[in-house]
Amino acid sequence: MFSNADFAYMQRALALAERGLFTTTPNPRVGCVLVKDGNIIGEGFTQPVGQDHAEVQALKDARSRGLSPEGATAYVTLEPCSHFGRTPPCARTLVEAGVKRVIAAMEDPNPAVSGRGLAILRDAGIVVRCGLLEKAAAELNIGFVSRMTRGRPWVRLKAAASLDGFTALPTGESQWITGEAARQDGHRWRARACAILTGAGTARQDDPQLTVRGVDTPRQPLRVLVDSRLSVPPTARLLDGEPPLIIHAGPPTSANRQPGSDDGNADKSMDAFLLRAEALQARGATLVSLPNDEGKVDLSALMQLLGQRGINELHVEAGTKLSGSLIREGCVDEWLMYLAPSLLGQGFGLFDMPAADRLIDRRQLVFESVERIGEDIRIIARAVGGTSEADDSNDSNDVDPNGGARDR
Repeated sequence: MFSNADFAYMQRALALAERGLFTTTPNPRVGCVLVKDGNIIGEGFTQPVGQDHAEVQALKDARSRGLSPEGATAYVTLEPCSHFGRTPPCARTLVEAGVKRVIAAMEDPNPAVSGRGLAILRDAGIVVRCGLLEKAAAELNIGFVSRMTRGRPWVRLKAAASLDGFTALPTGESQWITGEAARQDGHRWRARACAILTGAGTARQDDPQLTVRGVDTPRQPLRVLVDSRLSVPPTARLLDGEPPLIIHAGPPTSANRQPGSDDGNADKSMDAFLLRAEALQARGATLVSLPNDEGKVDLSALMQLLGQRGINELHVEAGTKLSGSLIREGCVDEWLMYLAPSLLGQGFGLFDMPAADRLIDRRQLVFESVERIGEDIRIIARAVGGTSEADDSNDSNDVDPNGGARDR
């Protein structure tokens, strides 16, 4: 049984972990609290990659106060790591520090750890408990869990629309459908992501920067452009600053050539493609070819590629076609929707998707939250059967009551 005090200290550890919301990628966001004789003697949270993990920060904090961690209880939001990476294993560091008890919110989904850290602690005679506020800890690291268990990032698709479901006027004008508060909220979601993705049509029409603005963050997410034919001009603003990753479908081939085209035109198309590639590379862009059988970008393969590159959370702000394709391919995990109190009557819809044959075949989502942001409404929704439906029992019942798309 976990006591009320255990809950309070773990909640404090989670609050510390959240301080790394914008900075820990590709590592998880972790917080640690050291408690001795009923008092907090040290606190810490994971620093940017290559620097101290939360446990080490908490131990340093205790010692800086002139307090010994020997005999303390460590509350940590994720199982202490057991392997040498850029830093030594935290599980052994806790053993060497002489802590007598470790309470972890959840096991590490990383196969290189996954129970091994807890085993090291137990083998050293430390009392170990796991599972306190597990769901909250998993939510905080939803992208890391996704990458470790599925090999791909957690994909969050953001879109802003009028109340009748249009993202822009028929002319393409979309700035601004939502208010300033909603747009700033969208930038905070950008800031927590490891990468931001858009498509060629949006890049050509809106010329977005795809950067975080108005939010205090020490880094900018990687910018990813899906552009099958490398049609974005080398003057595009998303090529400014840190080099983006551009995913294309390769040069024209017999598989993706237009019907009726002759070899002479095909050669010209190949030459033009190579010239566009050179111009984009000259701007610093990294180009990767991921074609599918239809001569378009393989979106599922792209998700795996981003997972291999350490992307935990992917934030999508794209047009109706790419957004619809991502949904159809099963790549979207979460919808971040902003609805403005206005009606456009006609215009661009949210997602380009085929209609369901029957109502029973519609895509079912569950609302995670519905909140008012300034003048607008923000809806966060997920597919039925997703993370939101995880068992909550260990978060609420195991208590000892006597224990002390276009707004850019």
